[in-house]
Amino acid sequence: MSSHPLDGKPWLDAYAEGVPHEIAAPTQTLSEMIAESTSVHRRRPALEFFGAVTTYGELGEQIDRAAEGLRRLGVSKGDRVAIVLPNCPQHVVAFYAALRLGAIVIEHNPLYTARELRHQFEDHGARFAIVWDKVYDTIAAFPSDLRLEHVVHVDITEAMPFGKRFLLSLPIPKARSSRAQLTSTPKARHPLSWKDLLGHRRVSARVAGPAIDDIALLQYTSGTTGSPKGAILTHANLRANAMQGKAWVPGLVEGEETFYGVLPLFHAYGMTLCLTFAMSIGAKLVLFPKFDLGLVTDAARTSPPTFLPAVPPIYDQLARASSRGTIDLSSVRFAISGAMSLPTTIVERWEEATGGLLVEGYGMTETSPVALGNPIGPSRRPGTVGVPFPSTEIRVVDPLDPTADRALGEPGELLIRGPQVFQGYWGRPGDTADALLPGGWLRSGDIATVSQDGFVTIVDRLKELIITGGFNVSPTEVEDALARHPDVVSVAVVALPRASGGEEVAAAVVLEQGATLDVEALREHCRTQLAAYKVPKRIVQVDDLPRSLIGKVLRREVRDRLLAD
Repeated sequence: MSSHPLDGKPWLDAYAEGVPHEIAAPTQTLSEMIAESTSVHRRRPALEFFGAVTTYGELGEQIDRAAEGLRRLGVSKGDRVAIVLPNCPQHVVAFYAALRLGAIVIEHNPLYTARELRHQFEDHGARFAIVWDKVYDTIAAFPSDLRLEHVVHVDITEAMPFGKRFLLSLPIPKARSSRAQLTSTPKARHPLSWKDLLGHRRVSARVAGPAIDDIALLQYTSGTTGSPKGAILTHANLRANAMQGKAWVPGLVEGEETFYGVLPLFHAYGMTLCLTFAMSIGAKLVLFPKFDLGLVTDAARTSPPTFLPAVPPIYDQLARASSRGTIDLSSVRFAISGAMSLPTTIVERWEEATGGLLVEGYGMTETSPVALGNPIGPSRRPGTVGVPFPSTEIRVVDPLDPTADRALGEPGELLIRGPQVFQGYWGRPGDTADALLPGGWLRSGDIATVSQDGFVTIVDRLKELIITGGFNVSPTEVEDALARHPDVVSVAVVALPRASGGEEVAAAVVLEQGATLDVEALREHCRTQLAAYKVPKRIVQVDDLPRSLIGKVLRREVRDRLLAD
């Protein structure tokens, strides 16, 4: 494993002008980073929420007060603090307040079911939680064996401007419906509130902050290939990824950028691009509880975005709205897509509508999360996930023998090494040993090819490959073929078990309005592009596809639905 075909780092020639090949080792914790930003950019806007603006100075004061509130509850260095919140100013404050005490943050999806949340709480064992008031009763009802000592509930509407709060309080059906989506009253008597937590002046000077190699975050994986696992990320991991992101985007102006937080902050992608990267450069972060075209359109009129991290479905919706004249996106200088493959049709639609570049990147929860990206410039290559970030190395190996490197252009499992690579899985030494190889190499579980000049193309997930008749079939390849049919809006391809053993290729398709399913016509369409063994044996029409909150199709749920039919 001492040498491999990519030792020469051929991708460095593709870097945009001004992007360094390496970044310095991080020495500043996230707590020190936010303290610097709240001091240097004190009078500049840090957060915007439904039009209400919080300056960096105000953000710093709120972080100090929340940290003191947590300290008085008993939170100390190394304790785990669970956050179960949508995007809102309180989320940002809670994140940095816990870190200020040297505690470990654990992010959770607030739309998870009680069973899903309990699984994660059982895994990490946090004694403290800061939660959306709509899920407070669920968390507070957890059994005593989970050892939760304090649960703080947050009414996110308190961060809205007075006018918005007043409209939500009106006794009319529309106002009641909108309010019910945003907040609810906990059933418990005298529950601990966010206001209670912020009722103190500032954190005690006696509190020692975290060290650079301390754990900052447990970020749960999506569980697409098994039950979710808590990825251990240190201050150094997360700070390094924010520094890599800043280095990757030439032309950023500190204190003058406007980021749109349409991605959930509890997801690794939204967490790094918005919670750490944006805050590290003194940007204004416009927060949305969820992606809503109307809310984004309204915000763009007064706070035009300059930096938009998002996922393909969001770019598609915004580009279509722009082409209709609904929203002006000409202010967006940087648009970076991740979390799922970016179809070239969306790139073309976006760039035609905005006049700016849309580039794709790649990452994992285990890489904090960004590891590769397309250069932001003429060397970008649509259809690929780009090249490794500064200070990041890759290899492509035989999935069955990761010591054996594959030749350039030959598919194999992608390995990644860099300062953003995680420390392992919480309480799972076996899984950690499987994921982290000697020398610090992370097994991605993704099958990729690398071109002669270092651009990476993801072929598929290793554990989602379909094995039929002894041949491997890439679900993504079949999905791409079906998506080219004019009647197909979206598609998911999965493996279904055969009665005779092995697997067969199955597809769930969403059709254009007014189109009717013609299975044989779709199969014939596939035969013009795919080998016969890759053509789906079963094609089923569905009204929609199950997706995660960031829009990624959940193939495992698609498979479960098809098996239930």
